[in-house]
Amino acid sequence: MAAVDYQQQPGVKLSELWVDKRSRGVIIQIIALILLLLFIGFIVNNTINNLKLLGVETGYGFLNEPSNYDINQRPIEYSSRSSHGRAALVGILNTAIVAGAGIVLATILGFVAGVLRLSGNWLISRLVYVWVELTRNVPLLLQILLWHGIIVHSLPRPQEALSPADGFFLSNRGFSVPSPQFEPGFWAVVIALGVAVAGAIWFAGYAKRVQEQTGKHYPVFTINLALVVGLPLIVFMAMGVPLTLDWPELRGFNFRGGVTVRPEFMALWLALSFYTAAFISENVRAGIQAVSHGQTEASYALGLRPNWTMRLVILPQALRVIIPPLISQYLNLTKNSSLAIAVGYMDIVATIGGISLNQTGRALECMSIVLGLYLAFSLFISTVMNWYNKRVALVER
Repeated sequence: MAAVDYQQQPGVKLSELWVDKRSRGVIIQIIALILLLLFIGFIVNNTINNLKLLGVETGYGFLNEPSNYDINQRPIEYSSRSSHGRAALVGILNTAIVAGAGIVLATILGFVAGVLRLSGNWLISRLVYVWVELTRNVPLLLQILLWHGIIVHSLPRPQEALSPADGFFLSNRGFSVPSPQFEPGFWAVVIALGVAVAGAIWFAGYAKRVQEQTGKHYPVFTINLALVVGLPLIVFMAMGVPLTLDWPELRGFNFRGGVTVRPEFMALWLALSFYTAAFISENVRAGIQAVSHGQTEASYALGLRPNWTMRLVILPQALRVIIPPLISQYLNLTKNSSLAIAVGYMDIVATIGGISLNQTGRALECMSIVLGLYLAFSLFISTVMNWYNKRVALVER
């Protein structure tokens, strides 16, 4: 039997690492990562040295200094004596609010428009087509300015405000509505709402399993709506109505009390929603058309009505095509909210990336905060939507 040279064996394995396709790919990635880290380290070190030579101080200590400017739309307590960090927090919340509200409205409008594009009614289909093409091909900044001009110049003054209901006033200063004042017992209502939502999620999954196994269909929407609304309402009444309302009143030239949704927010919200909805509608239309027409014919043959066919047969299959590009549209809407400064809506760009930057001169620190926050928003949206995409994805056997 020939002797085995154990001294050469390790050398042979190391030399084969580069020949093997998988190991070679890993080596190239490690080298690329090392080079990238070295490049980033060089940039950071070079920047710090240049700032020292210029005598420019660095650091994030300025976030504790007074901001000395006001913010018109503030979801939390804030004044000009608050710190730059507090101003940044207000900007973050304003960005999250307009992005979240925009995503909800854009999704609703986009799905409705996408379905109407395929309507058998020629007039409705053509009207939606014209709206989609017009909205998609007009720059978003112009649409924001247009909505702001319409709201400010077409609505009446506060003294002549429109009142669709008692305590609700619509004027060129915004939409004034009563603000809730929570009392100590309201925590029980919040817990009841959480329990109701958890129960609704469980029942939706249970109803789906029953339908897949037996074909029996439960009225999931009706039952869940009754659960989510009814249980908190019962607890709310049992706790003695632990909620009061602060009603807006006209005092002088403006409304006092309540909460006012300002024209800047309304213009930005509507422009972002309608602009993004036009793109979402095309994704929905493409997703519906990607489903074989035989699915529709089969459901009609089983006696399903058109609305049930769309809800139970077409849309669940179309979601597998709709969701991946829908994620991109959500990310675009969030990043496009940075145009808020055009109408004076104080988002994260206008606060920490605008006024705070100009007052402190800390351009590097302020812009790193803005970039990091937008990256965090984008990663959060991507993570949630990718999780949902995996849930509705077609599972191959």
